[in-house]
Amino acid sequence: MSRAELPSRRTLLTAAVVATVAGSAATASAAVPTTGATRPAAPGRAAARTVDHHAWTTYTDWRSGATAGTRAVAGLRPGLVIAEAAGTTDYTDPHTGRTAAWEYATWTSPVHRLAVPSTEAIASWNAHTPEGTWIQIELKGAYSDGTDTPWYVMGRWAAGDADIRRTSVDDQGDGRSSVWTDTFAVDDAASGLRLASVRLRLTLYRRPGTRLTPTVWRLGVMGSDVPDRFTVPASAPGFAKELLVPRYSQEIHKGQYPEYDNGGEAWCSPTSSQMIIEYWGGRLSEEQLSWVDPAYADPQICHAARHTYDYQYAGCGNWPFNAAYAATFPGLQGVVTRLRSLTDLETLIAAGIPAITSQSFLKEELTGAGYGTSGHLMTVIGFTADGDVIANDPASDDNEAVRRVYQRREWENIWLRTKRYNASGKVVSGTGGVCYLYFPARPTPRQRKALAAVGVR
Repeated sequence: MSRAELPSRRTLLTAAVVATVAGSAATASAAVPTTGATRPAAPGRAAARTVDHHAWTTYTDWRSGATAGTRAVAGLRPGLVIAEAAGTTDYTDPHTGRTAAWEYATWTSPVHRLAVPSTEAIASWNAHTPEGTWIQIELKGAYSDGTDTPWYVMGRWAAGDADIRRTSVDDQGDGRSSVWTDTFAVDDAASGLRLASVRLRLTLYRRPGTRLTPTVWRLGVMGSDVPDRFTVPASAPGFAKELLVPRYSQEIHKGQYPEYDNGGEAWCSPTSSQMIIEYWGGRLSEEQLSWVDPAYADPQICHAARHTYDYQYAGCGNWPFNAAYAATFPGLQGVVTRLRSLTDLETLIAAGIPAITSQSFLKEELTGAGYGTSGHLMTVIGFTADGDVIANDPASDDNEAVRRVYQRREWENIWLRTKRYNASGKVVSGTGGVCYLYFPARPTPRQRKALAAVGVR
């Protein structure tokens, strides 16, 4: 996402809510969000959850869905493949104008009743799509009043770009909810309407007459109802540790590959993704990087930008596309979720799991950053003994300058709030604790425990 002060997708998603709070004081506050846990509650009262992350990953999970031409496969990494085509359809790529015929098969998940009736939902997936294949992910929900949403396309995705252009689908809505880029949102959260349950549908495509197939290993959805707040309560410092994560600057790529949003400030998401991919041992071969201009430093960042680029969004900041890119590296999986506090991040860091976080802020709100942003990704790699955040911030002049230490209280607030004031004094939205988590396909017991503690299984 860009650091420029432009209207963000979150501004569009929450326009109705913003109108109701525009006159609120900047000090308005609410409780901290949680993921798979609880937020502080008054004595004697049950605490409310604000996030529900659910995923289908096991052989039993894949066997539980409704199939039309797909089959579950067992093994160390169970998945879903095409067994036989359910039919053939034409797809006209809106970004190339090319029309081609594709065989397809489908899998529809069981209904998942959300533990948190939600105002937003984000799907994420991990898949292998060899050349000649691609997948589509759709979401259909039931509202809290018993009516249903339409089937919404949450992404048309392939690891490469030879067959289709990887794309989100904008301007989907039924007058009560909408999809913008990667996020389903109830249009008027103040009305009390919520998403009560959800199911996902996968459509796997391949060239007609072949035995090719995508393989999907993970499919998940994160539903949330994070309260509006300009500030969040401070958490107490906990575990101090720093992980050795490679450092890459997005800024050294300014002006590179205009077709993938021109490098520089637009590449915070793929740059952050590549840092953590390489932390886990993911490497690109010379052959994979052969398309990059040899004059460019760190060609793997160019590669990450190309392979996370969303042709509808016209940028590299599609959250699920970044998680899916990470999972194309052997032995890795990726999810998009929300966390409750820096305590959750400390839990992950203690288990050796760094995180990519999304935040927006004015220059004066984050000491030492030197910039303001309407949306920026950076990696959290540790905490100091005083509890301050150690981040690899790709918005740095060079690789050596990427490691930063940010004040805990400032950083926590800019990441977890859902409302803020921009440079013009207008109320705009924040991400409410959104992050990407990349971790091994077979986590250690300690890693598994840490992930479960933040609601990811």
